[in-house]
Amino acid sequence: MKRVFCVLVLLLVSSAANADDKPAWAFPVIDKIQPPSKDDPNKVHTAPGSALRLTRAQIDDMFNVPNWFSDMYPPMPKIVQYGNRDTKVRACGSCHLPTGTGHDESAYMAALPVNYVIRQMADWKSGDRKYGGTMIAMAKVITDAEIKEAAQYFASLKPRPWIRVVETDIVPKTYVGPGNKRLVHPDGGTEPIANRIIEVPEDEEIVLNRDPRSGFVAYVPTGSIATGKRLATTGGGKTVSCGICHGQTLQGLGDVPGIAGRHPNYIVRQMWNMKNGDHVGSSVALMKQVVENLSIDEMLVLAAYSASLTP
Repeated sequence: MKRVFCVLVLLLVSSAANADDKPAWAFPVIDKIQPPSKDDPNKVHTAPGSALRLTRAQIDDMFNVPNWFSDMYPPMPKIVQYGNRDTKVRACGSCHLPTGTGHDESAYMAALPVNYVIRQMADWKSGDRKYGGTMIAMAKVITDAEIKEAAQYFASLKPRPWIRVVETDIVPKTYVGPGNKRLVHPDGGTEPIANRIIEVPEDEEIVLNRDPRSGFVAYVPTGSIATGKRLATTGGGKTVSCGICHGQTLQGLGDVPGIAGRHPNYIVRQMWNMKNGDHVGSSVALMKQVVENLSIDEMLVLAAYSASLTP
């Protein structure tokens, strides 16, 4: 009995250690203490070259995506542009943008295979994918037809460079604001990067306006890209070459998604979730073995390397 008790204690300690090891920097959560907003809710926002004039409330309406530049992408289907107010399914384009390039807190969806997107929605619906409360709730009520329509739209989009990866030892001080967006702190200042990836908008106003013209800069520790390349191409005795499944350029292969040029924090989140049981099931069985022996620092360098590539 004493031995069984000791084993249970060790299991509980191990579980707690895993929880403590979760890389908080890759899982943005609104800071309890953050700078007061200076944004006038009645201010009208514009974008050069667009005829739209929108207030902050209109920009943040999750059931009416700001259509700043309709010539940048095909006509959006209803579920992407407006969602479904009756079932509380948000417009897909509100987080992932009409271009599918998304923000740090969401996924880069452009050119993802249709079947892959459908599988992810099925995993959220079944409970196999546990992280992402908003997606879990919507997956339970969105229709199969709406999922297919959105998946086909995003698969049709051409991927484009969206992430500028910068190696550094020092990063701007940041905070996580509404919408789980990491932003540069208005008071300024810098701090050590300390084995993190810090991803912030190239142009904060453009990103907050859900304007698809400008993306993100991802600060990564010095040396990350070269280290990540070695690990991604050889496995380093810890895993297998990423190119076996994702293609030699990491731009995807068949129904396997591309990971080149995607948000690096998102890549880290997915690897951590697969390793720690927040994403299970047959759709991630192969990846579970791939990430089993990876440390968080190794996930970081792999994500830094993949983000530095052409999507």
